[in-house]
Amino acid sequence: MTNETSITDRYDVLVVGFGPAGAVAAGMLGARGHSTLVVDRLTDIYDKPRAIAIDHEILRHFDNMGVAEQVMPYIAPFTASQHFGARGQLIRRIDMVPEPYPLGYTPSMVFTQPPVEAVLRSHAESFDCVTVSLGAEMVDLDIRKDEVIATLKDASGETRKVAARHLIGCDGASSRVRDLAGIKLEDLIFDEPWLVIDVLVNDQGLAKLPKTSAQFCDPARPASFVMGPKNHRRWEIMLLPGEDPREMAMPENVWKLLSRWLTPEDGELWRAAAYRFHALVADDWQKGRVVIAGDAAHQQPPFIGQGMCQGLRDVSNLIWRLDRILKGQSHESLLSTYTQERKRHVKTLTGRIKAIGQAICERDVDAADDRDARILAEGGGQPLVITRQEIVPPIEEGLIAAEGTPARGLLFPQPAILKNGESRLLDHFTGASWRLVLDGRYLTQTEGKALAAAMEGLTVLAVAPQGADAADAAALREKDSVLANWFDRQGAVAALVRPDHYVFAAAADLNALRQHIQDLVARLA
Repeated sequence: MTNETSITDRYDVLVVGFGPAGAVAAGMLGARGHSTLVVDRLTDIYDKPRAIAIDHEILRHFDNMGVAEQVMPYIAPFTASQHFGARGQLIRRIDMVPEPYPLGYTPSMVFTQPPVEAVLRSHAESFDCVTVSLGAEMVDLDIRKDEVIATLKDASGETRKVAARHLIGCDGASSRVRDLAGIKLEDLIFDEPWLVIDVLVNDQGLAKLPKTSAQFCDPARPASFVMGPKNHRRWEIMLLPGEDPREMAMPENVWKLLSRWLTPEDGELWRAAAYRFHALVADDWQKGRVVIAGDAAHQQPPFIGQGMCQGLRDVSNLIWRLDRILKGQSHESLLSTYTQERKRHVKTLTGRIKAIGQAICERDVDAADDRDARILAEGGGQPLVITRQEIVPPIEEGLIAAEGTPARGLLFPQPAILKNGESRLLDHFTGASWRLVLDGRYLTQTEGKALAAAMEGLTVLAVAPQGADAADAAALREKDSVLANWFDRQGAVAALVRPDHYVFAAAADLNALRQHIQDLVARLA
């Protein structure tokens, strides 16, 4: 047993790992006023790019955190990804949904990780209640009924013990938190060796390259090409049987692999790293007061650029739950729906990514020809067009209303609101709280507030299209009818929206809405 006098400090939350997921978790906790200690065994940000893609859901969270403007210089729209078959023919195009964009931002984006990660860290460190300890490694963990005791070791070898009401493990694929908590990984059966290459391409080289991102589904050697921000270009190239990953990552071999696109005179090699693209998910994401997130909880192939997005979905799903628990508004059992929601979401999305990856990785020439014919047939003889947004699933189970309820588990749209001659996004009026959003064409804010009295802290507002007749003259007016069209598609006039922007339930009338609010209040308690 730990000697209580040996504990140096106590916190609400200990976050282990200060990468993107850990930094966002710490920033969200800091904004909510919770005493938080963040530790990371490294002393600085890794200066090479690893993740390269984010999406509109993640940028929405960055905006809620107040850092969107700071990260935008390092972000660019993700171009369409064209898939070329075994004979070099275009077979499929993965694009993004057209404007007006459903969440108010470009749906798919690329970014440069080191400066964005620096912004996220700086945001977390800006809160007085957040303490950051770099060069500190967690070496032991005692999970108790009412708290966790972590043993930390600094670079000099000195150890100390800290206590926290909850611990979040964001410490990567080889997570020490996961191991010490006794959480096991489930293999979703995908394991392929690839080389990831990042190049800063000069003007001469840019003129030679494709103008969109691409997947070369060539059975001789499958490869991906991603257009990063500015002159950053990434290749992901499959390694063949017998090839040594370390040897293939040597510059002379990297340039041989790139020779169909570039020569060494066309740019500067930024990074070359060999990876095994895995599909893994933790069997449980919680052990008492310990939870895991990000790569500690799951790893998936990178074929539609959702790896970091999944980690940031984890923490945005987790932190509002922890906030309620720490404030005494909900019981600890609320955390059980964290694993339920996120594990199901990760497994569904990973299954879809695996299917895309297995098609790309096909090495048999005849099977590759059959694949190409099948995909073209799905497009009616033309290259099939799908969007990245339709690949990412909704929440399918957890803290959402019963099956059959309109819009349950969907991401709630974010329209542009017109006010005083300016256009601002909806979240700027509501914040990232629990919200009751009404279709202002049919319901008034007064009607909503009468029902919302049953739930403390529920923000209520009505929204109607500009120029449309409204039941509520005070309703906010949206610019492009994004929300009005969404309500029409769902057959609803109101929606209960969670702090992470997923819909608990939509309702066709006030009676159904009243029942959903009663259900929500009971489940949150």
